Amino acid sequence: MKKRAFAVCTLALFASFALSVLMTISGGGIAGAAEKKLLFVNTTPLSGAFAEYGKSASMGAQLAVKETSKVLGREVDLVTIDTESNPGKAARKIQEVIEQKNARFFSGACLSSEALAIGKEVNKAGGVFLTPVGADEVTGAECNKSTFRWSVPTHGAIEQTVRPLAKKMPNAKRWYTITPQYVFGDALLSNAKKVFADMGITHVGNSYHSLKETEFSGYLAEAMAAKPDVLLLLNFGNQSSATLRQAMSFGMKNKMTILVAWSSGLDQFRSLGSEITEGVYWGAQYWHTVNNPENKAFVALTKKHFSTNPTYPLAADYIETKLILNAISAANTDDPAKVISRLEGLKYKGLTGDEEIRAFDHQVIKDYYLLLGKKKSGMKDGDDFVDIVSSGKSFVSQKDSACKMK
Repeated sequence: MKKRAFAVCTLALFASFALSVLMTISGGGIAGAAEKKLLFVNTTPLSGAFAEYGKSASMGAQLAVKETSKVLGREVDLVTIDTESNPGKAARKIQEVIEQKNARFFSGACLSSEALAIGKEVNKAGGVFLTPVGADEVTGAECNKSTFRWSVPTHGAIEQTVRPLAKKMPNAKRWYTITPQYVFGDALLSNAKKVFADMGITHVGNSYHSLKETEFSGYLAEAMAAKPDVLLLLNFGNQSSATLRQAMSFGMKNKMTILVAWSSGLDQFRSLGSEITEGVYWGAQYWHTVNNPENKAFVALTKKHFSTNPTYPLAADYIETKLILNAISAANTDDPAKVISRLEGLKYKGLTGDEEIRAFDHQVIKDYYLLLGKKKSGMKDGDDFVDIVSSGKSFVSQKDSACKMK
């Protein structure tokens, strides 16, 4: 009898120990959940040509994690990966963090080419990735179950900048383009040509340049020789800023209208100054003066933590990170498949107003803005560089989409 009691006690003790070990390994139970942090990875360029963008973007991810505090009773462990604006290096770093740390939740990227590479790796691992890049392929021909996009793609950016400006200036029939030669630039150019054809605009020429280009005077000379009514800049960040500075030295603002189809918003305007931004039209994903309760609260939160108005990259990586963390909480699990199900079809009050994640291609439906640079004398404060000329939503329908989600 004593032997049997001893055996039962020993078995119970072993079972209790085994259960404890199992909970520690899996993160199960209240104690395990509290001890094991939830890993979240923000991918952004912290070095190279787009390092300034990356600095702001990483601040946005940090802010979302600070505000969220805990998810499923667990602290969020935010890891930032420098993509170096290099798709190959970005993909290798993502592979490493997936294999070594079992990472499954990702936000960010700056270039479309690196986002496409990251998205493929995250999809292989069955994770979740939300990005702000622009190439149509991200939620088009290269769409996948793991990848979501917050920003309006190139189709919508062109539709909400070139088309309204062409309507505003019906006699401006000659347009010249300067384009970075990679997937994002080609997508913008292709969409611009469609609007040109639709509106009877003559495309008088295009200059391609590489991602490493810093000198644009030759391209600007070619543009001036074509005598356009509108110079459409399809490059981004430091490259569009450099193009504009050099255009100023040529006096081009006095000879033609200039439109930057895809700006980086406040960061870019601050670096250029009102003398250059004045009179230039800008396309933008986000502007901090958009009047809705959610954006006002976000602006206040940004000022509280960073003593500044939010920029586009800060806003983008904030909302992307926030959407995934909220979806994990709503799903009550860190199972990526269930988190994806929560994101698909989600309607919510966002930074630009009413936003929705389409289920069939994982594209967020949101506004894109056409802005016009103000005179310095008309600025209400140091960040009041532009007025909102118009805004709207333009997205390809499911019937016309190249996305065939598997």
